[in-house]
Amino acid sequence: MKVCIIGNGGREHALAWKLHHSPSVTDVYVVPGNAGMTSIATVVNLDWKNRDTLLAWLLEYKIELVVIGPELPLVEGLSDAIRAMGIPVFGPSQQASRLEGSKSFAKDVMLRYGIPTAKYEVCQDVETGKGIIHQWGVPIVLKRDGLCGGKGVTICETFTDAEQVLQEMLSNSDECVVIEEYMQGQELSLLSFVDGKHVLPMIGARDHKRLLDHDKGPNTGGMGAYAPVPELDDALEQIIVDTIINPIVKAMAEEGYPYVGCLYTGLMLTEGGPKVVEFNARFGDPETQVILPLLQSDLGDIMYATATGRLEGMTLEWSKEYASCVILASEGYPHHPLIGRTITGDIHSMDTRSRVFHSGTAYETDHYVTQGGRVLSVVGLGDTLEESLEHAYERVGMIDFEGQQYRKDIGESSLDFVYMHNIENFR
Repeated sequence: MKVCIIGNGGREHALAWKLHHSPSVTDVYVVPGNAGMTSIATVVNLDWKNRDTLLAWLLEYKIELVVIGPELPLVEGLSDAIRAMGIPVFGPSQQASRLEGSKSFAKDVMLRYGIPTAKYEVCQDVETGKGIIHQWGVPIVLKRDGLCGGKGVTICETFTDAEQVLQEMLSNSDECVVIEEYMQGQELSLLSFVDGKHVLPMIGARDHKRLLDHDKGPNTGGMGAYAPVPELDDALEQIIVDTIINPIVKAMAEEGYPYVGCLYTGLMLTEGGPKVVEFNARFGDPETQVILPLLQSDLGDIMYATATGRLEGMTLEWSKEYASCVILASEGYPHHPLIGRTITGDIHSMDTRSRVFHSGTAYETDHYVTQGGRVLSVVGLGDTLEESLEHAYERVGMIDFEGQQYRKDIGESSLDFVYMHNIENFR
């Protein structure tokens, strides 16, 4: 089977790498891809926004499955255009992608179908928003309604900060803001293959959104992740599937927008049970970089079954290992990343202990340089979470570029959980 991936980041590099090793896949193409992918896929210098050119290329090369990685082409309806040409697509329709493209749409669907999430209000003017903020108190969460690359959410600790952020978010009169109560607990990402009716959950992962250690600093697209999450046992996963994932898939079908692709469910594990933080309409980044190295099933088969509505009865096999990812980001990220910095060290080898996926790199003559905010996803594998982290950070120590920044506390919350769990078992 010939597969074409749309995208050029670390998530797409991980997808290309896994599909390259899938028995069902003969050829992997990536549009537009990046220089780090050339050993495992054919990088095609096309712009997905030029639909006529892309569609003609897909037909000419007899592509049998298209996998859309990022959210923007999904929200802009690329999957619909490709499906109209008779090519199966792994990725939801433009209408179904509103689960990510519009936070107010997603919250309204959850409210109508009784899916647990934070209390919220949608506002379009500053004075109304200020009234809600002062009524609910702080801390409080403000979210831009549309796509923001993971950077449109602000947790405000004071009324002054909340009012300032609200004013900034509503500076464009066409926008609206979702105001949410602040939920306490541990966050968790549970991704699922969904074919419109049937759900096949993956293993749980945990992302680290804040730029700095101990969840300080601004939100980013993700500074690291690990999988599986020790706190997610079979019983908790079943609760999430029964109360959240199956209901939202059924709701979307009933609304007339069957969901096909990867459904990313961001969760908060509160004292009152799991609640939805957000839905994303695609694989997470960097969750993909830790989930796929642990998948032992044929990803090509699973994706094709998802795209063609044949997921029922399929199962997934997983390694018993752990995987951890540390993101190496450019100086100035997430607001004003500096690019063009020379990268030194081993950023290519893939072994049993570690591997590197390229996110924002470019090749110049005889060396790689930084070309984006998040530059590299450095992944470690191990029999325990602690071992996988050791291997990831060991590899991080072998790579360098000027202004490099990364978090040094990936996985700490679950390491504490494992330690306390072991102490309780010993007692």
